Formats: sequence, structure tokens, C-alpha cells
Amino acid sequence: MRLQGKTALVTAAGQGIGHASVLALAAEGATVWATDVNEKLLARFDGVANVRTAKLDVLDKAAIGALVQTLPALDVLFNCAGVVHNGSVLDAADADLEFAFNLNVRAQFWTIQAVLPGMLAAGRGSIINMASVCSSMKGLPNRFVYGTTKAAVLGLTKSVAADYVTKGIRCNAVCPGTVDTPSLGDRINANADPEEARKAFIARQPMGRLARAEEIAPVVVFLASDESVFATGQAFTVDGGIMI
Repeated sequence: MRLQGKTALVTAAGQGIGHASVLALAAEGATVWATDVNEKLLARFDGVANVRTAKLDVLDKAAIGALVQTLPALDVLFNCAGVVHNGSVLDAADADLEFAFNLNVRAQFWTIQAVLPGMLAAGRGSIINMASVCSSMKGLPNRFVYGTTKAAVLGLTKSVAADYVTKGIRCNAVCPGTVDTPSLGDRINANADPEEARKAFIARQPMGRLARAEEIAPVVVFLASDESVFATGQAFTVDGGIMI
């Protein structure tokens, strides 16, 4: 039980990588607060040992602060909430960039601000941010808004890591490739030819397949655990070879 005695907060925990990570963290002994804006999705955790649930809209700064005030001291924060926009710079509207920046970046800024004082008081904490290889690391076609905002997440991660490296606080980012999640399924099914769209997503993965959410969660567990105590400010790629 690598996380026995630790308490974690996970956003966007209702499905995909967030859901898989909650289960993996709890299986390692952590008490996990699974949150999501869609409260119905949280019913999946009913009866799961070590998991508590709470509705949370990470676009609501006041709601974040109110929830954190009700929780015990947090050892781990996993910022998993995000959105993917399809299109180039010419396809993007101001509203698209604003919404993606709010959900992919500003929400992480708010949750970190809310939990950091408690972590500093305890002298320890691991903050894990969901980024992507589609960021400052690599440009992918038709991902202008997404890549721009995920690049900002990497900058946010390094800045927080640099400011608190001497205070027992670590901040790292997880950078997946293409993961077969309900969110991806929705984007695929929105295409005129979903079968061809899926083939295109697979084609850009050198391993020849999409990742499963359960293959990303172990990296989250590692970063939450004391096994990664000397790692901070890093972008951990789990991309099936995209960055080779």
C-alpha cells in the first residue's frame, strides 16, 4: 500500500483517466475524494473502498474553495479536468480559446491556490496536472486551442514547482498520447465517418493502438507516492511513442 495514510483530491473523476486514477489511488491505500461536475457519474464509486465523492464544477472558484475547506488536509491533488477543441487557428473563435483556457488552465490555477496553503502547513504535497504531448512538446494537426492551453499547463507546472521546491511541495504534469476514453469516443462519433476517424487516431500512435485509461493511472499513482519524492517540475510522457 504505497499511499496508505494519504488523502487525494481528483477532478473530472467520473470517467476516463480521472476514474481510472481514483481507483488506482484508492487501491494503493489513499483516501480519495472523487469529484466531477456530473454528479451522476460519481455513482460509479458507490461501495468502492477508500473513495468519497463530491460534486464540483472546477469553473466555479468559490465552489472549489468551499469544498477544500470541508476536506481533511490533502497530500495529493490531481487536476484531471479538461476539454479538447478540434480545429486550426483559423477554426478557433475567441469563445473556444476562452473556454478551453478556463477549463484546462485557470481551473488548475484555482485548485492549486485552494489546496496549497494546507500542503505548505503540512510541509508536503504532490500536485499532478493533466497536460499532453500535444503542447509545447509537440504540435498535432487540428489541435490549436488544445495544444496552446496544454502548453500553458506545462508552464504553470514548472512555475509552481520552482516556487515551492524547498517547501516539500512537488508539482508535475502527466502528458498522455491518445487515450481511448468516453471523451475521445464522443469526438470520434462527431465525425461524418467515425470508423475512419478512429483509424486516423490510431495511425498517429507508433504502437498501433490507443492507450487505455488504466495505462495512464499508474503514472498518477507514482507521482502521488513517495517513490517520486525527488521528481518535480517534470512532464511525464505516456504516449505510446509519439515523442520518439
